[in-house]
Amino acid sequence: MAEDLYQRYQNAYAAHRSHRGTCTTCSDTCRCPVGQRLYASFTKLQDAYLNRQRAQRR
Repeated sequence: MAEDLYQRYQNAYAAHRSHRGTCTTCSDTCRCPVGQRLYASFTKLQDAYLNRQRAQRR
């Protein structure tokens, strides 16, 4: 399960990075609606993955 979460987190990052590389609207401080959705998905999965890692270390 943790590996699946890690893979989903990495895929979300790749999708966000790919979009950011081609979108002329997105910047470091402002995102288009699609860019914002991709970024939110990435950060949500990243938080879930890191929280799971922290919980396993305890």
